[in-house]
This record gives sequence, C-alpha cells and structure tokens, in this order.
Amino acid sequence: MRNIIVKELNQTYIENIDIEIVERKGIGHPDSISDGIGESVSEALCELYLDRFGGVLHHNTDEVQITAGESDPQFGGGEILKPIDILLTGRGVSEYDGEKLPLDRVAIESAKDFIDDAIINLNVESDAVVECKIGHGSGDLVDVFGRAGAPSSNDTSFGVGYAPFSETETIVLNVEKLLNSKAFKKQHPAIGEDIKVMGLREGEKITLTIACAMVSKYISDVDEYKSIREELKEIVADYATKFTNREINVFVNTADNDEATDESGYYLTVTGTSAEMGDDGSVGRGNRANGLITPCRPMSMEATSGKNPINHVGKIYNILSNRIAEDVVENVEGIKEINLMILSQIGKPIDQPKAATSQVILDDGYKLEDVDKKVENIMNDWLENISSITEDVVKGKARTF
Repeated sequence: MRNIIVKELNQTYIENIDIEIVERKGIGHPDSISDGIGESVSEALCELYLDRFGGVLHHNTDEVQITAGESDPQFGGGEILKPIDILLTGRGVSEYDGEKLPLDRVAIESAKDFIDDAIINLNVESDAVVECKIGHGSGDLVDVFGRAGAPSSNDTSFGVGYAPFSETETIVLNVEKLLNSKAFKKQHPAIGEDIKVMGLREGEKITLTIACAMVSKYISDVDEYKSIREELKEIVADYATKFTNREINVFVNTADNDEATDESGYYLTVTGTSAEMGDDGSVGRGNRANGLITPCRPMSMEATSGKNPINHVGKIYNILSNRIAEDVVENVEGIKEINLMILSQIGKPIDQPKAATSQVILDDGYKLEDVDKKVENIMNDWLENISSITEDVVKGKARTF
C-alpha cells in the first residue's frame, strides 16, 4: 500500500486572497536558456544511450552556466563584441561495456541546436561559445521501459504541484507564450525572446509589468521603438481580457528613459536576449516545473531541467505532482483547488514514496468523504504508472521550466 494522504487545505482559495504575485521568465531569459540547454542535453544523452544500448545510462546535466557577452546595439544594426560563454557541466557516461561514446560532441550539438531554435537572431557559431566540461564516469544501464519494478530513488527529496491555475497565473503564462510564438515573431520581428512577465493582482486589479528585449536591426529610431512598445502594450492588454473580467493594466520596459534621443535609454539588443550584454544565467534559477514562479503557491527550489529522468525524484516528482493535480481537478467533482507534495526516501522505489499528500479546497456543499477516495485512486494510478513520466521526458513531451 502506498502512503497516500488526502486532507482538507486550511487556507484561502487563491482567487480570494488580496495580493497575488506571479512571474514567468521567457525562453530568451538567460536562466531559461540555461534550463533549456540542460534539458536538451539530457534528452540527447538519453537518445544516445537508448540507440546504443536500449536503456538509459546515469547522467545529470543540470549544471549549465551562462556568462554574458558584450554587444553594441544600434538602431538599424549593431554587433556582438564578445560572445556569450556557455559552460556545460554535470556527469555522464562516456564508455559502457567497452564501447566509447561521443558524450561531449552530443552535448555540444544539442546545446547549439536548442539555442539556434530558441533565439532567432543569435548566430550560435559566432555569438556564443559552448564548452563542455561534463564529468565522464561509469554507470549502470537502466532499462526503465521494460523492467519489472520501479527504479530506486537517488535522493531524499520532494516534488510539489497544484491546480488549477489562477486567472493571473494563466495570463502570465499565456502572454509569454504568445509573445514568443513563432507566428508572433513573424509579424513582430523586433520583439526579442528575452521576455519577463510579472503579474500582480490586487483584489480585482491585475497589473502586468513586462521586460522585453527589442532587436535593434529591426528598429530604425527612437520613435519607431516607442511605437512598437505601445503596440505591444495594447496587444497584451487586449489578449489578457480573454482570461479574466478583472481590470488589466500593462507596463512595458519601465526602465526606459524616454528623454533619451539615442540607443542608451532603451532596452535594445542585437540578438533578442540580455545574455549578450550583462545578464548571466543558471539552471534552476527561473521557472518551476509548471512554467511559473509563484510565491503565493507551494514551490520546490529543486532544479527540474537536466536531471536524469530515470530515478531523480527532484525531476520526476515535480512533473508528476503537477500532472496529478491537473487530473484531479479535471475529473473529481467538488474540488476547487488542490496542492500536491510527494516525498521520496533515498534507495526506495520511486513508485513507493515516503508520503504522497494532497490537500484540497472543496466547493460549497461538498465534504472530504465525497472526494477523498477518488483523489487517492488517481494518485495511486499515477504512481503505479510513474514510468510514463520518464517516457514523456525522454521524448521531450514534459515541461520542466
């Protein structure tokens, strides 16, 4: 029997609290770039190991460090003066059963492929330097897909999740997704990928503060910059109303100095990311596994991206908790809000956590005994099929940041 616990949550429903703060760092933020690289390298190593041996060898690539370069953005142009330094570290297996593996080459190629796809105006060969210092070690082959029984946890750690998203959370997540979509970039090429959306809800008023790197070669002068900024504000304000009836206020690039007559007063970049000119980045310093930073909700400080998807509960349980929470609110009538916490013990099977706890806020007219067994059954089913998380991670189908 799994140690599954279902209790009532003794706190105010998220939509009824007075103050709510929500943040998302977009794909071009240096921390998100680090997360994306770490996860991409892990996926590439999983593919390498599966192709060669039919199973996944031990690895962790959640130590990516970005050191900012230097640039000279100019209206209508600009150039990179010093490339962005990207350091890949962690651990991986470069030799197994007498066969040597191209670990470093695969890691560097996957990092470059991610950057090339994520940052449209960054030339990965000239604007960045990718160095691999992943430690080479030995490890056991883990055929998690065909094995009997779950792998043993590599750590005593926990994962957290919750559902559903609040209106503010939904807005923050979807605004960034809109602005960084490929379709939006085609229509608005001056909008870079380094977009941070900060949401503040005060009662019935939601304020969005957006920091958006602009791409200098697509903007001819100060007037055009200001025009793009105002258009962006209007687009976001209109889009946000799809998710709420609350009052919406939008601010964009509030650090701009509108008295300036040249580039120095505005958020201009050559490539669309601040990593080119002063901002460093690290794995785990940005969005949590559900894509948001939510100080009003339960959060884990664990870096999810880049950890191995076989037995690293710091990764698996954070993804799992969010999926269970979403499943429960979608399929169990009477639950207004749910928080999940799943705790492992090192050396124990990952499908047998030390505690799998859920806390629920119920709709009016419902009692805990109306829902607890249904919630417990859903939690048990997910734990019993925990290898599905591993499979989705390996295939790149699981959000980690």
